[in-house]
Amino acid sequence: MRSLATLTAISRTVLKGFTLLFLVAPISLSAQSANPYEGNRAAIRAGGALFGNECATCHNGDATGLNGPDLTQLFALGVSDSRIFRSIRQGVSGSSMPSTEAPDQEIWAMVAWLKSISTVDPFESSGDAEQGREIFNETCMGCHRVSGEGGSLGPDLTRIALVRSRDVLARAIRQPAASVARNYLTVTLVTGSGERVRGLRKGEDAFSIQVMDTNQRLQGYIKADLAELIYEDTSLMPAFNTNRLSDTQLDDLLGYLGSIQAANLP
Repeated sequence: MRSLATLTAISRTVLKGFTLLFLVAPISLSAQSANPYEGNRAAIRAGGALFGNECATCHNGDATGLNGPDLTQLFALGVSDSRIFRSIRQGVSGSSMPSTEAPDQEIWAMVAWLKSISTVDPFESSGDAEQGREIFNETCMGCHRVSGEGGSLGPDLTRIALVRSRDVLARAIRQPAASVARNYLTVTLVTGSGERVRGLRKGEDAFSIQVMDTNQRLQGYIKADLAELIYEDTSLMPAFNTNRLSDTQLDDLLGYLGSIQAANLP
């Protein structure tokens, strides 16, 4: 972790807010179960600067993941602030994530920033949640899961309304290829025998690639055995325009996704 002196060269504005943060902070924060800096704008700005300089190499500047996992989904999975604090403090055993001796204030500030970019206020929908549930079961459940039921090709949507706004969700349904998360990049590979396999890239190194195909089978391939490997700048999810999903049906579906959020809060 960089010192506050180093942070000065990065952002004087952030440093001023962070200095004030230290002046008003409790002496020890490590035992806190709730983040004492949640909603504190100075802490959030400081946490963003700290994250960008200490964590972005693995997790990307927006925390959506590079060599490390996407951290913006932690709160959707119900992970608590204190657990994230402990993971940063202690590192993650069996991974490249190291422990740190950074001050508690720095760690809590980063957790506050992560939460600020990963959660949204509950949205309201005029749609019929029960009708939306039926639409989900008929149209989405083959690829997406809710409360442990459904497919695994797409992301789990149990808590999606906690971390994505109504507008973002609507856009993702209408235009899924406009923004594709790193863990859901589409690839097509051609085996030595000529078989074409299309699916999601789940893991890759210099010699091999792991793909979940459209039948939701996770398979590994040696790159040297492949005739072709194509990285696609698109989404496996089809676009649900108004011909496939009316505005009323979309509102019903969003109403359902918003309703399950409240039922599954930690």
